[in-house]
Amino acid sequence: MKLSLLFRGRRVYRTAVLLKNNYSVSAARNSTALLYRNHGEPSQVVQLESLVSPQMGPDSVLVKMLAAPINPSDLNMIQGTYAILPELPAVGGNEGVGEVVEVGVEVKTLKAGDRVIPRDAGTGTWRTAAVLKADDLVTLPKDIPVLSAATLGVNPCTAFRMLTDFEELKPGDTVIQNAANSGVGQAVVQIAAAKGIQTVNVVRDRPDLQQLSDRLTALGATHVVTEEKLRRPEMKELFKSCPRPKLALNGVGGKSATEMLRHLQNGGSMVTYGGMAKQPVTVPVSALIFKDVKIRGFWVTRWKRDNKHDEDALRSMLDELCVLIRAGKLTAPACTEVRLQDFRKALENAMKPYVSTKQVFVM
Repeated sequence: MKLSLLFRGRRVYRTAVLLKNNYSVSAARNSTALLYRNHGEPSQVVQLESLVSPQMGPDSVLVKMLAAPINPSDLNMIQGTYAILPELPAVGGNEGVGEVVEVGVEVKTLKAGDRVIPRDAGTGTWRTAAVLKADDLVTLPKDIPVLSAATLGVNPCTAFRMLTDFEELKPGDTVIQNAANSGVGQAVVQIAAAKGIQTVNVVRDRPDLQQLSDRLTALGATHVVTEEKLRRPEMKELFKSCPRPKLALNGVGGKSATEMLRHLQNGGSMVTYGGMAKQPVTVPVSALIFKDVKIRGFWVTRWKRDNKHDEDALRSMLDELCVLIRAGKLTAPACTEVRLQDFRKALENAMKPYVSTKQVFVM
């Protein structure tokens, strides 16, 4: 890497010219992005466009994006149904990893060559490059694989917080979750296994059920059951081999959530972080009265915003997750790498049912 100085008026900017891949600052300023001007069906309203990045401010950095996944929240944001919506037109994507190319003169926390991920949602990561505020980014070690880094900020953080913040779980305890094949679900399996926590993983019945079950088991799942089995008497036999769950993690809603509640131990918690079934959570009166279960919700964006000024909270979580990644105990979810030019197919695939792979744009 060759470093040079660019003088613009009275301001001095440090510039990294990446000779190895011939990626220059001028190229970064003319980026390609997946942009939408209206809310609607993602594959129809998203367009591939050329953008000229705004001029750098003294507290900004120029970031070359390396990879960015398609998450359900990204799709909901484009559809206009998510809790937070950026002003239109907007670039899609809330998560991803990039490399700092240029830093403003007042930036002290980042330098050229640093790997960074967004601190919060709404960044617009589906693009080749972006000018961003330094305070809106957090660094990751360079030895973390690109796909793991690109998918670290949402799903693993959601899994980590839910396993940490609601029940005091100890080795040997049990967690039950639906949507176990999702990005969050796969992270829950691995983080729990690393902590010695058993998991009962609920998935929908499907043609490739055995293949999915084998894959989750290889990640560390203790038990894999279908939603149909969740409602059957033989679940009593399962809980002879492990304690009833202290914690249930709900990413589906509807009957799936209700059935998980029935298996919670007295005083346990069910945490809802998603609603893929688009059905309300129905809580049996008996679960509230006789089992005193707790019903909670979790949104990782809210957690990050509530802890915005607690630098140690986010840093500590990311460091712990990176330790697991280095140890081979936390891998990226199954990913399909796609180019920005193939965005329509990627968006369509991301919305298909029974999908266990995450579409990831690689720039």
